[in-house]
Amino acid sequence: MRIHRSRSAALATLTGLVLGLTGCQGDGAAAKAPATSPSPSASTAASGTAPAPTPTPTQTPTPTPSRSDTPAAGASATPTGPDGKGSGGPGTDDSYAYTHPCAARDITVRLTAPAGFPATVRVITVTNNGSTTCGLAFHPAVGFSAKGEALGIQATPPDGLGGAPAHPVRPGATTYAAVDLNPSGGGGPVADEILILADPDHMPNAVIVRLPLSAPGTVARPKVGMYHFTDRDSFKSL
Repeated sequence: MRIHRSRSAALATLTGLVLGLTGCQGDGAAAKAPATSPSPSASTAASGTAPAPTPTPTQTPTPTPSRSDTPAAGASATPTGPDGKGSGGPGTDDSYAYTHPCAARDITVRLTAPAGFPATVRVITVTNNGSTTCGLAFHPAVGFSAKGEALGIQATPPDGLGGAPAHPVRPGATTYAAVDLNPSGGGGPVADEILILADPDHMPNAVIVRLPLSAPGTVARPKVGMYHFTDRDSFKSL
C-alpha cells in the first residue's frame, strides 16, 4: 500500500493549529511535549516542543519524500532499523509504528541551530522516550509568532509525499526535521518563536509546543523538511 499526500492537504492541516506552551526555551533547549488536553491552554514544558501553523495563544509539541528511511507498506521489518536501533522485542519493529502513533507524553521535542547549516535553518528533533516503536506523520506542522502573536505563516512541506503509513521512531531513537525560515532571503515579518506540532495527523492542537528562537529571524516562504534519521537528510528534503 502506498499513501500520497498533497501539499495543499498538508497545509490544510496546518491552518487549524493553535499556539501555546509555558516554560519556553531557546534553540538547543529541550521540552517534553504536553499530554493531550481538552483545553488549548493546558501544557507543560520539559525537553521537547511541537509548533503549529496559524496558531493562536495556546501551546506547542515527522520522513523524506523518497521515504528511504522506512520500509514500504506491507514490507517485513528488519532486525535493525534505519535509526540504528535493534528490534529489541515485541512492539519495537518498524511495522508496529504503522498502527501505533506516537503519544505526546512519550516524546521530547527540541529545537537546535546546528553548525554547518545556513543561518536561516533550524532543526527540530523528536525523541521517543517510550518502550515501544511509534509512528509520526511525514513531517511536523510548523508555524511562527512574534511577541506572543501568531504571524499566520506556515512552513511548507515538500510536494509528492508518499511511502510507508508512518515514520517509525524506535525506543530511545531521535528523528530530525529541518526548517528553513527564509530560503530565498526575501523580506518578511521577524519571528522570535517557532510553533511545532510533532504529528499533525494524530496529535490535537492542545499539545502544540512553542519554543523561542535564540536569534529572531525574518520569515518568508518558510519550508519544513521530512522527518529523517539525520539532520542532513532532512535538510536535503527541503
